This record gives sequence, C-alpha cells and structure tokens, in this order.
Amino acid sequence: MPEPITVLVNGALIAVRPGTMVSAAIVIAGETLFRRSVTGEPRGPLCGMGICFECRVTVNGQFHARSCQTLCEEGMDVQTDK
Repeated sequence: MPEPITVLVNGALIAVRPGTMVSAAIVIAGETLFRRSVTGEPRGPLCGMGICFECRVTVNGQFHARSCQTLCEEGMDVQTDK
C-alpha cells in the first residue's frame, strides 16, 4: 500500500491515499460546505464528474478549481467557502 500524502483543508492537516480527489479529502476533513452560491446558499458536489461546477474550491491559491476533478498532491492547500 502506498504511503499516505498530507493536504491542508481549511488549515487542518489531512492524510489521504495517493489518487484521492480533493472533493473526497474535503469530506474526510468533515466539511460539507464547498462554496456558496451568488445568493449565499451552501453548495457542494452534485455530479462528481466536473460538469456542474458546484464543487469549486480554492486550491493553492487558484480560485474555482473543480474539486471532483483535481487529484490531491503532497502539501496542497485547499480552502472552501467556510
């Protein structure tokens, strides 16, 4: 089994297996709010395949990254609209 990698999710250090999507790491971190709609409604993954754009988060300072299409990398910094 490969060694786990660590990512930061809203400042919390999370260990995940290589190949884990950012959306899964966010859920492992216990977060349910990924972003807010323009009217302030909480949003999270819907389609899981990058079509709906509801899972957008900030990854390493890059806004609007689709978390269901982004693989975790060692030391990655993930921010939701918490």
